[in-house]
Amino acid sequence: MTRGELLRFLRAQPWAVEACVNPRGQPEAAVIGVAVTDQLELIFDTLSDSRKATNLRVDRRIALVMGWDDGQTAQIEGIVDEPTGDELQRLKAAYLRRFPDGFERAVHADITYFRVLPVWIRYSDFRSTPPTVIVFDAETLRRPLDGAPTGPDDIHR
Repeated sequence: MTRGELLRFLRAQPWAVEACVNPRGQPEAAVIGVAVTDQLELIFDTLSDSRKATNLRVDRRIALVMGWDDGQTAQIEGIVDEPTGDELQRLKAAYLRRFPDGFERAVHADITYFRVLPVWIRYSDFRSTPPTVIVFDAETLRRPLDGAPTGPDDIHR
């Protein structure tokens, strides 16, 4: 699997299970809607006072799992930030192309957006024996995309 194929797989998955830890070190998880940019940034919205927002402001580490319906999954580990300014507008546009219902939430002052910068991704395909497992480390994830869509119209294909 190339990095471009990974991007296409992630973009085909609208949902992720995100996991983080609360300030007491206890795990917490939630299902979230995720958009993926050409740079393999993942963006999601949440209420500013949600458990995940509170947790991620204290400990920026996050883990996600995407895809599970057909035997293919991606396990993702990364660091989050809350973009502002032009960067937020760029990421928010990608999110809203993926989730048009997000326009209704975007007008509320209590909505915030988190960006996940992956540092490790493990793609697994359990449809074969033995399963196919490919790991993308931080160095591999920083390389330019290979044959992946690059235009704004390709954000969610």
